Amino acid sequence: MKVSSNNGFFSGPSPRLFGHRGACARAPENTIESFKLACQQGASYLEMDIHLTSDGEPVIIHDNSVSRTTGRRGRVENMSLAELQRLDAGYKFTMDYGRTFPYRGKGLTMPTLDEVLTTFPDVGLTLELKKTRSGVEQVVQNRLQRYGAEERVIVASHHHDALQRFRGVAPRVATSFSKDEVRDFLVRVRSGSLAGYRPPGTAFQVPEYKGLRRVVSKPVIDAIHELDVEVHVWTVNEPIHITRLLEWGVDGIMTDDPACAVANVEALKPLKPLAHVRDTPHAS
Repeated sequence: MKVSSNNGFFSGPSPRLFGHRGACARAPENTIESFKLACQQGASYLEMDIHLTSDGEPVIIHDNSVSRTTGRRGRVENMSLAELQRLDAGYKFTMDYGRTFPYRGKGLTMPTLDEVLTTFPDVGLTLELKKTRSGVEQVVQNRLQRYGAEERVIVASHHHDALQRFRGVAPRVATSFSKDEVRDFLVRVRSGSLAGYRPPGTAFQVPEYKGLRRVVSKPVIDAIHELDVEVHVWTVNEPIHITRLLEWGVDGIMTDDPACAVANVEALKPLKPLAHVRDTPHAS
Protein backbone atom coordinates (compact mmCIF):
# COMPACT_ATOMS: atom_id res chain seq x y z
CA MET A 1 0.00 0.00 0.00
CA LYS A 2 1.44 3.36 -1.01
CA VAL A 3 1.43 5.90 1.79
CA SER A 4 -0.13 9.21 0.84
CA SER A 5 2.32 12.08 0.58
CA ASN A 6 -0.46 14.31 1.91
CA ASN A 7 -0.25 12.93 5.45
CA GLY A 8 0.87 15.05 8.39
CA PHE A 9 4.57 14.35 8.03
CA PHE A 10 4.77 15.49 4.43
CA SER A 11 2.54 18.54 4.91
CA GLY A 12 5.18 20.29 7.03
CA PRO A 13 7.71 22.90 5.85
CA SER A 14 10.14 21.99 3.10
CA PRO A 15 13.08 21.66 2.84
CA ARG A 16 12.73 19.63 6.03
CA LEU A 17 15.24 20.33 8.79
CA PHE A 18 15.69 17.38 11.16
CA GLY A 19 17.41 17.52 14.52
CA HIS A 20 19.57 14.38 14.37
CA ARG A 21 19.19 12.79 17.80
CA GLY A 22 17.94 16.24 18.72
CA ALA A 23 20.58 18.96 18.82
CA CYS A 24 23.27 16.49 19.78
CA ALA A 25 26.15 18.86 19.03
CA ARG A 26 24.99 21.00 21.95
CA ALA A 27 23.05 18.69 24.29
CA PRO A 28 23.14 14.98 25.17
CA GLU A 29 21.85 12.96 22.25
CA ASN A 30 18.42 11.33 22.26
CA THR A 31 17.21 13.12 25.40
CA ILE A 32 14.11 15.25 25.86
CA GLU A 33 16.40 18.23 26.49
CA SER A 34 18.19 17.68 23.19
CA PHE A 35 14.91 17.36 21.29
CA LYS A 36 13.53 20.53 22.89
CA LEU A 37 16.69 22.43 22.01
CA ALA A 38 16.50 21.27 18.39
CA CYS A 39 12.93 22.55 18.10
CA GLN A 40 13.87 25.86 19.73
CA GLN A 41 16.72 26.23 17.23
CA GLY A 42 14.43 25.83 14.24
CA ALA A 43 14.14 22.11 13.52
CA SER A 44 10.61 21.14 12.51
CA TYR A 45 11.45 17.43 12.55
CA LEU A 46 13.33 15.12 14.92
CA GLU A 47 15.29 11.94 14.26
CA MET A 48 15.82 9.32 16.97
CA ASP A 49 16.62 5.66 17.61
CA ILE A 50 14.57 2.96 19.34
CA HIS A 51 15.54 -0.15 21.30
CA LEU A 52 13.36 -2.43 23.41
CA THR A 53 14.11 -2.93 27.10
CA SER A 54 14.07 -6.34 28.78
CA ASP A 55 10.48 -5.65 29.88
CA GLY A 56 9.35 -4.66 26.40
CA GLU A 57 9.37 -0.85 26.62
CA PRO A 58 10.53 1.22 23.60
CA VAL A 59 13.30 3.58 24.72
CA ILE A 60 15.24 6.23 22.82
CA ILE A 61 18.94 5.39 22.55
CA HIS A 62 21.25 4.85 19.58
CA ASP A 63 23.64 2.16 20.78
CA ASN A 64 22.77 -1.33 21.98
CA SER A 65 24.96 -0.60 25.02
CA VAL A 66 24.57 2.20 27.56
CA SER A 67 28.30 2.78 28.06
CA ARG A 68 29.00 5.54 25.50
CA THR A 69 26.36 7.92 26.84
CA THR A 70 25.96 6.99 30.52
CA GLY A 71 29.38 5.69 31.54
CA ARG A 72 27.82 2.50 32.89
CA ARG A 73 27.89 -1.00 31.45
CA GLY A 74 25.03 -3.06 30.11
CA ARG A 75 23.03 -3.91 27.02
CA VAL A 76 19.72 -2.15 26.62
CA GLU A 77 17.87 -5.37 25.82
CA ASN A 78 19.08 -6.91 29.10
CA MET A 79 17.96 -4.01 31.31
CA SER A 80 14.51 -3.00 32.49
CA LEU A 81 13.04 0.44 31.94
CA ALA A 82 13.44 1.21 35.64
CA GLU A 83 17.13 0.26 35.52
CA LEU A 84 17.75 2.35 32.41
CA GLN A 85 16.00 5.42 33.76
CA ARG A 86 18.19 5.39 36.86
CA LEU A 87 21.20 6.06 34.62
CA ASP A 88 22.53 9.56 33.88
CA ALA A 89 21.86 10.13 30.17
CA GLY A 90 23.97 13.30 30.23
CA TYR A 91 26.96 11.79 32.01
CA LYS A 92 29.38 11.52 29.07
CA PHE A 93 28.33 14.59 27.07
CA THR A 94 31.12 17.10 26.50
CA MET A 95 31.71 19.93 24.04
CA ASP A 96 35.38 20.48 24.90
CA TYR A 97 36.94 17.04 24.46
CA GLY A 98 36.38 15.92 28.02
CA ARG A 99 37.47 18.98 29.97
CA THR A 100 33.95 19.63 31.24
CA PHE A 101 30.69 17.67 31.40
CA PRO A 102 27.96 20.31 31.68
CA TYR A 103 24.99 17.92 31.87
CA ARG A 104 26.49 15.43 34.33
CA GLY A 105 24.30 15.06 37.40
CA LYS A 106 21.54 17.28 35.96
CA GLY A 107 18.87 14.60 36.06
CA LEU A 108 18.70 13.72 32.37
CA THR A 109 17.16 10.33 31.76
CA MET A 110 16.70 8.02 28.81
CA PRO A 111 13.24 8.82 27.40
CA THR A 112 10.59 6.37 26.31
CA LEU A 113 8.81 6.61 22.99
CA ASP A 114 5.69 7.49 24.98
CA GLU A 115 7.45 10.53 26.47
CA VAL A 116 8.54 11.73 23.04
CA LEU A 117 5.10 11.31 21.48
CA THR A 118 3.39 13.23 24.28
CA THR A 119 6.03 15.94 24.75
CA PHE A 120 6.21 16.72 21.01
CA PRO A 121 2.64 16.17 19.80
CA ASP A 122 2.97 18.28 16.64
CA VAL A 123 6.49 17.43 15.49
CA GLY A 124 7.33 15.15 12.55
CA LEU A 125 9.53 12.24 13.62
CA THR A 126 11.88 9.77 12.00
CA LEU A 127 12.00 6.69 14.24
CA GLU A 128 14.85 4.32 13.50
CA LEU A 129 14.39 0.74 14.66
CA LYS A 130 17.75 -0.51 15.83
CA LYS A 131 18.81 -4.15 15.76
CA THR A 132 16.88 -5.68 18.62
CA ARG A 133 14.82 -8.74 19.32
CA SER A 134 11.73 -9.25 17.20
CA GLY A 135 8.57 -7.65 18.47
CA VAL A 136 9.76 -4.04 18.44
CA GLU A 137 7.74 -3.45 15.28
CA GLN A 138 4.39 -4.25 16.88
CA VAL A 139 5.28 -2.38 20.07
CA VAL A 140 6.12 0.78 18.11
CA GLN A 141 2.95 0.52 16.02
CA ASN A 142 0.87 0.10 19.19
CA ARG A 143 2.35 3.31 20.59
CA LEU A 144 1.76 5.21 17.36
CA GLN A 145 -1.88 4.14 17.39
CA ARG A 146 -2.28 4.97 21.08
CA TYR A 147 -1.16 8.57 20.57
CA GLY A 148 -2.62 9.12 17.10
CA ALA A 149 0.86 9.59 15.66
CA GLU A 150 0.77 7.27 12.64
CA GLU A 151 0.60 10.10 10.09
CA ARG A 152 3.41 12.24 11.48
CA VAL A 153 6.24 9.70 11.49
CA ILE A 154 8.55 7.89 9.14
CA VAL A 155 9.84 4.57 10.44
CA ALA A 156 13.36 3.66 9.33
CA SER A 157 15.75 0.78 9.81
CA HIS A 158 18.98 -0.38 8.23
CA HIS A 159 17.75 -3.92 8.83
CA HIS A 160 15.62 -5.17 5.96
CA ASP A 161 13.79 -7.85 7.95
CA ALA A 162 12.79 -5.38 10.68
CA LEU A 163 11.46 -2.86 8.17
CA GLN A 164 9.53 -5.55 6.32
CA ARG A 165 7.97 -6.75 9.56
CA PHE A 166 6.99 -3.18 10.44
CA ARG A 167 5.35 -2.65 7.05
CA GLY A 168 3.40 -5.84 7.67
CA VAL A 169 1.92 -4.62 10.97
CA ALA A 170 1.61 -0.94 9.99
CA PRO A 171 0.91 -0.64 6.24
CA ARG A 172 -0.37 2.94 6.57
CA VAL A 173 2.78 4.31 8.23
CA ALA A 174 5.43 5.86 5.99
CA THR A 175 8.81 4.14 5.88
CA SER A 176 12.22 4.84 4.44
CA PHE A 177 14.42 2.34 2.60
CA SER A 178 16.44 -0.42 4.29
CA LYS A 179 20.15 -0.73 3.54
CA ASP A 180 19.41 -3.53 1.05
CA GLU A 181 16.74 -1.43 -0.65
CA VAL A 182 19.08 1.56 -0.93
CA ARG A 183 21.73 -0.65 -2.52
CA ASP A 184 19.22 -2.12 -4.97
CA PHE A 185 17.98 1.31 -6.02
CA LEU A 186 21.50 2.69 -6.56
CA VAL A 187 22.44 -0.33 -8.70
CA ARG A 188 19.33 0.23 -10.80
CA VAL A 189 20.12 3.94 -11.26
CA ARG A 190 23.69 3.22 -12.36
CA SER A 191 22.61 0.46 -14.75
CA GLY A 192 19.62 2.35 -16.13
CA SER A 193 17.21 -0.41 -15.12
CA LEU A 194 14.43 1.46 -13.32
CA ALA A 195 11.67 0.42 -15.72
CA GLY A 196 8.86 -1.11 -13.69
CA TYR A 197 10.58 -0.37 -10.38
CA ARG A 198 8.22 0.25 -7.44
CA PRO A 199 9.81 2.11 -4.52
CA PRO A 200 9.42 0.25 -1.20
CA GLY A 201 9.35 3.44 0.89
CA THR A 202 8.15 7.03 0.81
CA ALA A 203 11.46 8.65 1.80
CA PHE A 204 14.99 7.82 0.68
CA GLN A 205 16.97 8.59 3.86
CA VAL A 206 20.68 8.11 3.24
CA PRO A 207 24.14 9.50 4.09
CA GLU A 208 25.82 11.84 1.65
CA TYR A 209 28.80 9.48 1.60
CA LYS A 210 29.38 5.84 2.50
CA GLY A 211 33.10 5.70 3.24
CA LEU A 212 34.74 7.39 0.25
CA ARG A 213 31.87 6.68 -2.11
CA ARG A 214 29.27 9.35 -2.75
CA VAL A 215 25.72 8.07 -2.21
CA VAL A 216 23.77 11.24 -3.02
CA SER A 217 24.25 12.96 -6.36
CA LYS A 218 22.07 15.10 -8.59
CA PRO A 219 21.22 12.13 -10.86
CA VAL A 220 20.23 10.00 -7.86
CA ILE A 221 18.04 12.79 -6.48
CA ASP A 222 16.37 13.31 -9.85
CA ALA A 223 15.76 9.57 -10.25
CA ILE A 224 14.15 9.17 -6.83
CA HIS A 225 12.00 12.26 -7.39
CA GLU A 226 10.68 10.71 -10.60
CA LEU A 227 9.22 8.01 -8.33
CA ASP A 228 7.45 10.58 -6.10
CA VAL A 229 9.81 9.78 -3.21
CA GLU A 230 11.57 12.37 -1.04
CA VAL A 231 15.32 12.48 -0.36
CA HIS A 232 16.55 13.16 3.20
CA VAL A 233 20.31 13.22 3.81
CA TRP A 234 22.23 12.56 7.04
CA THR A 235 24.26 13.65 8.91
CA VAL A 236 25.14 17.04 7.40
CA ASN A 237 26.68 19.72 9.62
CA GLU A 238 28.78 21.91 7.32
CA PRO A 239 26.89 24.86 5.76
CA ILE A 240 28.65 24.43 2.42
CA HIS A 241 27.47 20.82 2.20
CA ILE A 242 23.92 21.74 3.19
CA THR A 243 23.82 24.47 0.54
CA ARG A 244 25.07 22.11 -2.17
CA LEU A 245 22.52 19.42 -1.30
CA LEU A 246 19.67 21.92 -1.28
CA GLU A 247 20.77 23.28 -4.65
CA TRP A 248 20.61 19.71 -5.96
CA GLY A 249 17.03 19.49 -4.72
CA VAL A 250 17.10 17.30 -1.60
CA ASP A 251 13.93 17.50 0.45
CA GLY A 252 15.42 17.19 3.93
CA ILE A 253 18.63 17.63 5.91
CA MET A 254 19.44 15.81 9.15
CA THR A 255 21.92 17.75 11.26
CA ASP A 256 23.48 17.57 14.72
CA ASP A 257 23.37 21.36 15.02
CA PRO A 258 20.12 22.95 13.78
CA ALA A 259 21.19 26.37 15.10
CA CYS A 260 24.27 26.38 12.89
CA ALA A 261 22.27 25.26 9.86
CA VAL A 262 19.60 27.92 10.33
CA ALA A 263 22.06 30.71 11.13
CA ASN A 264 24.58 30.08 8.37
CA VAL A 265 22.62 28.86 5.36
CA GLU A 266 20.41 31.38 3.60
CA ALA A 267 18.29 28.63 2.04
CA LEU A 268 17.20 27.39 5.46
CA LYS A 269 16.13 30.76 6.87
CA PRO A 270 12.49 30.43 5.75
CA LEU A 271 12.05 27.33 7.90
CA LYS A 272 9.93 27.96 10.99
CA PRO A 273 9.56 25.61 13.97
CA LEU A 274 6.31 23.63 14.01
CA ALA A 275 6.91 22.32 17.51
CA HIS A 276 4.42 23.00 20.27
CA VAL A 277 6.36 21.34 23.06
CA ARG A 278 4.63 20.27 26.22
CA ASP A 279 6.60 20.96 29.37
CA THR A 280 5.70 17.81 31.28
CA PRO A 281 6.81 14.50 29.75
CA HIS A 282 4.46 11.55 30.25
CA ALA A 283 6.23 8.29 30.96
CA SER A 284 4.64 4.96 30.20
